[in-house]
Amino acid sequence: MNWVFLIAAILAEVTATLCLRMASQGSGKKWLAGTVSGYLAAFAGLTLALDGGLALGVAYGIWAASGVALTAIASRILFREPLTKVMGAGIGLIVIGVLCIELGAAH
Repeated sequence: MNWVFLIAAILAEVTATLCLRMASQGSGKKWLAGTVSGYLAAFAGLTLALDGGLALGVAYGIWAASGVALTAIASRILFREPLTKVMGAGIGLIVIGVLCIELGAAH
């Protein structure tokens, strides 16, 4: 169940960040509400994952890294922001880094 909470926290954080992008463009209060509620849900999910026994370094590392990668990809799709080859390589390195953290925690 810890992983479900962590995945929910990641998705909530990415959603909140995308709402923040819309709110920053003056697109209405609903986006600001989505930002606030998304970040609250993200921290609640992360708290539940930690409370369930996930190590802080593992949970926070995966949460932060996954959020960066997913936000970059979603920004490309939704807002047509650049996603260069170098940025793609960075996302690949994030994935490798998260795997290393997870594998290292298993030992």
